Amino acid sequence: MACDYATQGFQDPGGSECPPAANGNLLSIHAAPCSVAGGKHDRGEVAYTSPSANPHGAVRLDMLYTSAEQFLEAKRKSLFLFGMSGVGKTRVAGILRHTRGWYHYSVDYRIGTRYLGEHISDSIRQIAMTVPALSRLLRSDSIILRSNLSFANLTPLSEWVGAPGNTDRGGIPFEEYVRRQRLHRDAEVAATLEAERFIARAKIVYGYDLFVCDSSGSVCEIADPDNPEDELFSRISTSMLPVYIRAGEGHREKLQQRFANAPKPMYYNEDFLRSIWSEYRRERVSRILDPVEFLRFGFSRLLDWRLPRYESLARNWAVTLDADRIARIETGEEIEAIVAEAIDGLALERQASV
Repeated sequence: MACDYATQGFQDPGGSECPPAANGNLLSIHAAPCSVAGGKHDRGEVAYTSPSANPHGAVRLDMLYTSAEQFLEAKRKSLFLFGMSGVGKTRVAGILRHTRGWYHYSVDYRIGTRYLGEHISDSIRQIAMTVPALSRLLRSDSIILRSNLSFANLTPLSEWVGAPGNTDRGGIPFEEYVRRQRLHRDAEVAATLEAERFIARAKIVYGYDLFVCDSSGSVCEIADPDNPEDELFSRISTSMLPVYIRAGEGHREKLQQRFANAPKPMYYNEDFLRSIWSEYRRERVSRILDPVEFLRFGFSRLLDWRLPRYESLARNWAVTLDADRIARIETGEEIEAIVAEAIDGLALERQASV
């Protein structure tokens, strides 16, 4: 049975889902290691090691799987897919789910349900309250309004994030936009770290041995890419194999064209966001600040900002797959095979770097 409802916001008995820390430091909210079948990180054939400093400044020496054979023969497997938005992370996770029975954990879906679901619903209600008939129905508890967010449809989350600009053009005030960005960042950190607990939950509750985490396209913004001891990826790498899906130059052009045709709200590093917002305002001849125009304006700059960050994360933490090759794959067995191939390729890099 493949799991399509991996992250629908269920809360375990006893309230084991931790609320955000009061100081906003969400990297400390899930300090306890996950337990599976009574043992710490009980993975059958795969033994987990603690993260260590990277003496070579490139490939790490403490990956979960040290060879293709070990990965393919392991009864229990767990992958953490990351890369730019649109490179195929969700497609890969979906193929693994449907053709090989992997449990699919979507960070974006978890953000929009468990962590920002109430904010999204309140935003919908605020709009509805401006319509007298709907206002009366809401006040009398006669109707229920909620988002219909799914793995394939993250529109409610994107609409809530919004974009800065003139309100008469559908924008929101810039500082309100920044406030929502901060909430999104905290939610993304929490939802990413929570994948570790869901590995155990997938096994204990549903009997899954195979787990894939489909990360957000902005995970490079919540990590320190150049730090081989980054706290977030240190946690991730103890329970999942980070797999970077690299976009080639041709793929970058496709991403830009797709975004130009259908811009969508994004999450930005706050310093970067303030910089491009100031640049956008300086370049405007008129006082009109169009939110869609701003999104298009910022996207190519966002690619230039993020790609080096992703490459640094990949060097420090991951095996790498080519997005163009991934796009031609149709079965989970093929995906498992190229991950195994990448593990052996990384082993050769390790030998060369020692």
